[in-house]
Amino acid sequence: MSRGRPRNFSRDEALASAMQLFWDKGYDNTSLSDLTRAMGLNPPSLYAAFGSKAQLFIEAVDLYGRTDGAGIWDELETVPTAKAAVHDLLRRTAENFTQRGEPRGCMVVLSAPQMAGGDAEVCDALKLRRLEKQMALEQRFERAVEEGELPVGVDCAAIAAYVASLQHGMSIQARDGATRETLVAIADCAAGGWDAMISANIRPD
Repeated sequence: MSRGRPRNFSRDEALASAMQLFWDKGYDNTSLSDLTRAMGLNPPSLYAAFGSKAQLFIEAVDLYGRTDGAGIWDELETVPTAKAAVHDLLRRTAENFTQRGEPRGCMVVLSAPQMAGGDAEVCDALKLRRLEKQMALEQRFERAVEEGELPVGVDCAAIAAYVASLQHGMSIQARDGATRETLVAIADCAAGGWDAMISANIRPD
């Protein structure tokens, strides 16, 4: 095989193929031979186009966020209340994680390598993306406090961590074969327990 890229090489199509593979198998379990076969590139061409396996993976995660992972977070700021925003987020999560013809669950959660002995660049990139989403939740809850929906003193960081952890758990449930109905029920349970959860997370003066 030539060391150059194939004449019909499409970087976007190659990246989409890599995204599907990483999403399905995870970072650690995806080998260079898996990638070259799926992308239609030889190793020198892959490195020339994407730099390294780690850099390719990070690009693939960003592509996931713009494509298959898009839509889940779209209404976080526009839904009128924080409670409704969380319910909407989790119901969108249930629908997104159970789409037919796709790997199930969230690529950012399920494709992550083990931290111990894992690629530090990849681990840090995924941690940053997870924290960005959790911070978006925290800021939404802080806004709800300012608007009078949530009581002063509520622990917005704790509630954000709870919702993020719940969403990550839904991803694992989806990977293990949970139905959309099961995941929607999880979202509904979270909404049903909202008031008790808020009451339990008010910091004492």
